Amino acid sequence: MTLTSVLVLLGLIVSFGIFGYRVYQRLRHMRLGRPAGPFGNWGERLKSVLVFVAGQARIFRFPGTGLAHFFIFWGFVLLIPTILQAMVEGLFPGFALPFFTTFAPFLLLQDLIALTVILGVLYGLYYRLIARPERYKGSHQGEGTLVLCFILIIMVTLLCENGIRQNLGAASVPRTWQPISALAGKLFEGLSAHSQHIAERVCWWIHLGTVLVFLTILPLGKHFHVVTSVFNVLLRNLAPPGRLAPPARTDGSEGVEKIEQFTWRQMLDWYTCSECGRCQDVCPAYSSGAVLSPKLLIMGLRAHLFERGRALVARNGASPDRDAVLQKRLAGDAIADEAIWACTTCYACDQECPLFVEHVQPIVDMRRYLLSQQRADKTLTSALESLRRYGNSFGKSDKQRAKWTTGLDFKIKDIRKQPARTLWFVGDYASYSPALTEITQATARIFQQATIDFGLLYDGERNAGNDLRRAGEEGLFELLAQKNAAVMGKCEFQEIVTTDPHSYNALKNEYAWDGRNVPILHYSELIDRAVADGTLTIRRKLGCAVTYHDPCYLGRYNDVYDAPRRVLQAIGCRVVEMPRNRDRALCCGAGGGRIWMDEGTVKERPSENRIREAAALEGVGVFVVACPKDLTMYRDAVKTAGLEGRIVVKDLIELVEEATREEPATAPAEAEVRAGT
Repeated sequence: MTLTSVLVLLGLIVSFGIFGYRVYQRLRHMRLGRPAGPFGNWGERLKSVLVFVAGQARIFRFPGTGLAHFFIFWGFVLLIPTILQAMVEGLFPGFALPFFTTFAPFLLLQDLIALTVILGVLYGLYYRLIARPERYKGSHQGEGTLVLCFILIIMVTLLCENGIRQNLGAASVPRTWQPISALAGKLFEGLSAHSQHIAERVCWWIHLGTVLVFLTILPLGKHFHVVTSVFNVLLRNLAPPGRLAPPARTDGSEGVEKIEQFTWRQMLDWYTCSECGRCQDVCPAYSSGAVLSPKLLIMGLRAHLFERGRALVARNGASPDRDAVLQKRLAGDAIADEAIWACTTCYACDQECPLFVEHVQPIVDMRRYLLSQQRADKTLTSALESLRRYGNSFGKSDKQRAKWTTGLDFKIKDIRKQPARTLWFVGDYASYSPALTEITQATARIFQQATIDFGLLYDGERNAGNDLRRAGEEGLFELLAQKNAAVMGKCEFQEIVTTDPHSYNALKNEYAWDGRNVPILHYSELIDRAVADGTLTIRRKLGCAVTYHDPCYLGRYNDVYDAPRRVLQAIGCRVVEMPRNRDRALCCGAGGGRIWMDEGTVKERPSENRIREAAALEGVGVFVVACPKDLTMYRDAVKTAGLEGRIVVKDLIELVEEATREEPATAPAEAEVRAGT
């Protein structure tokens, strides 16, 4: 055995040994977590791997860096044979892998791929070192830059090595099949054959050495996703986005107090995070100046798991350092309470992550524990107390829930006494908020005009529980859901409609329905159907330009985007999309119980940011919403942003009623904008 073979063998043993040990460490930490699964629907899971790992589908939501990553990923995959050849060549001098080193078309492909990888790496270095986008803030930039440099070295040395072999006549194919390598080889043509041979060996050692060093550091940080991403996507959560997992009940408490109370599957998420910052880029809390960054939260969980995991599995028993680690709190020390409570649970972070890392679920898990310890905003606990006592967040009597119906000139069925085709689950804000009474009444009038057979639960309705569950109050959610289910179980209806996307999500995704298949509709879907069926007559086209805001719990959570837009188009509105629309729409800031919490110190509320975005659209004066909370948040934002007279916030139903009136309105939407009303 030659000296080269011995050195290569030792290098392989050491590097693979370090790699294996470091992977083992992380697996051992993951084993501390609670069980997860079972995992079914393997056909869908394998499809996910093909689409999102092989196809890199979500990566292209950021086109520039997405394309660069695609080149680097597939380039590295397709160039693995060159790394294997370098290893085999070192162990057995003169041996060449068949096909991979002799088949000319493959070597041409290899040459071109190496070039695309170099271009992708150069773009990545430019993006990190010069462009420096906000989303990289807080990431381990040094590690990312180092790995890109490693990849660049591996590619450049490969091309130089092949080019020199072309010069020396030692290549297995003519240089026309390796045009990029041939260009690299021209850099060495002026050297003697002996010098070129030495240069070729130096390139080979650098190439192989860089690969082996890269292997040892791979499990240490964000690039561990190279190993874990396939498993993370394969085992991703296939439940509807709007369905939270039940709480962990350990040591008699609810929620997650210690890192090991998360599931091992959640821990896999943290090791898969690539720190790309896409989640941070779309987070309404982060953009408002709150302390929450979804990326930093996941990084914090990963760091705490590694630190606490090492302490828990340590064999040397008690020590001051170990005890200090074990005394560190998950919520409060590793993750700030303020960051946990800042989340609006809008799902933008989960939607944007290319590797399906979940952020909302662990936040809710920690909230559950904080709430059990009364470590929560006083205004939130006050709202929860009202929900507990009255079944609504306004602290008003059940008897007042349907008070808004007294302003109508027709009687709405009490579905508890009379069967109806459609049960209208009104929701708290639409029922109790004085500012929304006219909107709720307009909805009833449109339903009546469309000859929809509908009824209400009247004082039998309770809050659906969507936001209080996401605020961490699991027990109260279950209680309210049981009360609603008990009342609805005694009623005769075929479908449920609601004007509140938050209620829509809870009813659709988090109520059991005892196995019944109950269609849940948002009112925009019901109106869209009525227009299509001809049961709702559009009497006049409004002819105004509007922009539409996608509610988080209607859009991202439940994929309802087209029905509201079709309604707007049917009534003659020209819909001008905001830059952030559909599944990238910015949250109003009210979700996840945030509407019940103190805003704290922020640069700009998400609702104000969104209103400014809409107001910047040329020729648009109407901002259309389809959620009672949105209407409340955005009308207030128009005032605080100083945009009164520039843009008017309207509920979709207001425009529908205007378009279906017998007589034309005296002040159409555009005139209202000009008048500043």
